Amino acid sequence: MSDQEHANSAGPVEVNLMTAQSLTTPETLESAAPTPLRMRRAMGAFATGVTVVTGMGVGGEPVGFACQSFASVSLEPPLVLFCADHKGRSWPAIRDSGRFCVNVLAEDQADLCARFGSSRGRKYDGLDWDLSHWGTPSLRDVLMRVHAEVYDVHAAGDHDVVIGRVLGLETVTEERPMLFFRGRFGIEAEPPAVPSLEVPGPWGWGDYWG
Repeated sequence: MSDQEHANSAGPVEVNLMTAQSLTTPETLESAAPTPLRMRRAMGAFATGVTVVTGMGVGGEPVGFACQSFASVSLEPPLVLFCADHKGRSWPAIRDSGRFCVNVLAEDQADLCARFGSSRGRKYDGLDWDLSHWGTPSLRDVLMRVHAEVYDVHAAGDHDVVIGRVLGLETVTEERPMLFFRGRFGIEAEPPAVPSLEVPGPWGWGDYWG
């Protein structure tokens, strides 16, 4: 009898399959529960750009807030999104007006980030800015601007996910971008701390303070 025939006549072959097992114990899972503080710390490991979302409020008053949660959604149609906290003050005004501008900050614009990421003071006091063709405040010397109209809004927990249809794009400068990583600007070994900012929420300062 050949080796192959012997194998076939030997009956079913027992296969020893390795099963995937969780390497995380129940105690570790419990300690890793997504509390707001742990979410803030964990999401801080995701380096993001920094923007200021601006718009016009009732009576033509400019409003705006610092925001990390900004992304491109679709090329056709051209759509972007940002997230805004329900407790913010600027977002309701922007929603009512129906239009906004996303100003993408350059590396050296920490002052703008601090200004629009704070709950104190008037954000436009002493600030030079321009009114865009689409009726929204345009901040100067940023990397680029995305002008959009509110296309759709989805409530998600304590935030609104805002979808905007892009009306116009402006590339302003070719400088390095501002990055936010683990509570600081930049990703160097010991970057400078964020100046004059309250501790941001999981998705950014302005989402709450706007």
